[in-house]
Order: sequence, then C-alpha cells, then structure tokens
Amino acid sequence: MPKPESKSLSAPQELLRLHDTIRSCKNCGLHATRTQAVPGVGPCPANVMIVGEAPGFNEDRQGEPFVGAAGKLLDTLLARIALSRLDVYITNVLKCRPPMNRDPMPNEAEACSPYLSISRLHGSLVMQGEIAYVPLYHPAAALHNGSLVADLEHDFDRVKKYLDRFLAPPPPPEPVPVPTQEAEQLNLL
Repeated sequence: MPKPESKSLSAPQELLRLHDTIRSCKNCGLHATRTQAVPGVGPCPANVMIVGEAPGFNEDRQGEPFVGAAGKLLDTLLARIALSRLDVYITNVLKCRPPMNRDPMPNEAEACSPYLSISRLHGSLVMQGEIAYVPLYHPAAALHNGSLVADLEHDFDRVKKYLDRFLAPPPPPEPVPVPTQEAEQLNLL
C-alpha cells in the first residue's frame, strides 16, 4: 500500500498554526497572568519584521503587538521611511505580558525562544542566511526616555537605506541590437 503524500504547509498556514500554538502556550508562568497571548501580525512573507521585547497593557487587552502610544510612534517611524503596518510583520520576543510591565525574566525569554530568536546587536545589519534584520530600540523605550527618539529616528533612516539597497529592483536588461536590413543582406553573402 503506498504511503500518503505528506503535504507541507504554506508559509501562511504555518504562521496560523504557530499563532494557535502561541495562544495555547503554557511554557512559563506568564500564561497565568496574561489576558491573552499576543502573536505577531502582518503579511506573510514580509520583507520587514519589527520585533519588540514584550506585550504591554494595551497589547495584552487587544491581542495585537505595538498598539497604544508605542504603536502610534511606530506608525510615525514607519511612515518616515515610506512604510506602513501593512508592509511589515510585527511581533515581540515574549508573547505574554509580564506583570506590572516588568522586564522579562531570562526563563520567560527562553520559554518563547522556539517562537523567535533575535540578536541584541542594536542598529547593526545582521544577516542570517538570506534574512537581514536590524535590532532597534522599542518605541516604548523612546516614550519613556525622550533622548532615544533621535536614535530611533536615525535607526529607521538606516533601515530605509538597507531596504533601498536590498529591495532595489534589478537593473533592466541590456538592449539587444536589432540588425538593420543592410546588415541582414550582407549576412546572406
């Protein structure tokens, strides 16, 4: 009897399955204090991915990353480089809000690591296979520390330069010379 063919899931199907897994996750104690888990949102595949640290109060209530004041700042920064939320995939390292918006504990980040791994090389272009990413400050950090706004704006300008370089359309093909009637007649001799 032949084996049934295994069907691999498309990227959007795989993402939906990941979202279901995240929503039912109990890998650490944060599941007991959250209102809901907060998976990422955005196009799949996406050329740009924004990764924050953890959901805050508004994200926990609405089930979507980067809403509230930090989300508005993110929207402004994206518009600054001619992007919108429709162009980027947005997620967090942690998928559940830590109580009282405290910093994530190492074991909590570790519990979420199967969902996402990220380097902490702030502002640097990091290549992982064919994926390029740039770790940046979370917009909420700039809301709490106004001196980071200029850094964040500078970082988004740098992201725009990277995008322009990596997403630039290929150069047009070289024109092919069309032989003239005289050249074609000479070839007949």
